[in-house]
Amino acid sequence: MPLKTNSNKMNSEIILILALIGLAAGILSGLIGVGGGIILVPALVYFLGYSQHQAQGTSLGVLTFPVVIIAFLNYYKDGKATGHPIDMKVILLLAAGFIIGGYFGSKIAFKIDQVMLKKIFAVILLYTAFKMLQWDKAIINLFR
Repeated sequence: MPLKTNSNKMNSEIILILALIGLAAGILSGLIGVGGGIILVPALVYFLGYSQHQAQGTSLGVLTFPVVIIAFLNYYKDGKATGHPIDMKVILLLAAGFIIGGYFGSKIAFKIDQVMLKKIFAVILLYTAFKMLQWDKAIINLFR
């Protein structure tokens, strides 16, 4: 049964669960660039009983600039050292689009029923897994 969090009172079990979820998301974020959508959102929904909207908003709050700065600086420093630098112009252009898209996406999300939003979220995760595991190519090769 999911636990309900209350911002005024958090017991040690909820604190431990939040710390472990944050640690897992942080490790995966630093390791492969994921964490918010793939770890935080499902964990908050299924372990702590958050609504899909609450989980997505919390994930976005966690992923704000101060949280990711250390991992970014490591990638920036190591990228320069290895001859694979991060292009700041690309980051600024993506960030501008991300800010605008995030604003409108959050407005749209609250107009969508929570059950449908979970389904959209799941389909995007499945599609990403399908493509990254190259199952699309495996299926095409089956029919050749």
